[in-house]
Amino acid sequence: MTTRIVELRRGILKKNDELAAHLRERYAAAGVLVFNLVSSPGTGKTAFLERTLRELRARGTQAAALVGDLETDNDARRLAASGAPVRQINTHGICHLDAEMIGKHLDEWQEIALPALDMLFIENVGNLVCPSSYDLGERIRVVLLSVTEGEDKPLKYPTMFNSADAAVITKVDIAEPCGFDRELALKNIHEVRPGIPVFETSAKTGAGFATWLDFLAQQR
Repeated sequence: MTTRIVELRRGILKKNDELAAHLRERYAAAGVLVFNLVSSPGTGKTAFLERTLRELRARGTQAAALVGDLETDNDARRLAASGAPVRQINTHGICHLDAEMIGKHLDEWQEIALPALDMLFIENVGNLVCPSSYDLGERIRVVLLSVTEGEDKPLKYPTMFNSADAAVITKVDIAEPCGFDRELALKNIHEVRPGIPVFETSAKTGAGFATWLDFLAQQR
């Protein structure tokens, strides 16, 4: 039984990798830069993305978002307030997005055409385990960690942090009352993923967003 489960999992991931490769070609042909945002629940990923979309729009950057959740369209409605095109993906119990879901929703998204975009953000389901195994064809995977979660998250979930291209610390405006140890958090992040760029931000105050937005512009 164990062998069968392993073989099935390998088959699923192989299919996903093949579909992700096609998505990557599709993104490249359209000239759109794609980000996959991953985190645990409650990190403030939606608030972070909402502010990012607003700031990008103010800079004249055309950005859109695909939002993954098990149920509801609450996050998509929040993000739509930024003025950016947003589409909800409900996974109905599945703890991650996969390449097939992304491709299907892009095909059905009549309101937007990829060549019209500069950037596409995929807000993954809140989970630091399953999404680490699923390539969505993105060029940059961004892992988020909030000051309320504890400095040892990178050590507990090394696969996710090691597979990321950038890390964002959120809610820094409440770091002090939370007793957040900034130096320890940075040490743990770089222990798992040496040299990864880390952005310390607050969606509430805007702290750190200038540096984050400059990073986004450099990637283009």
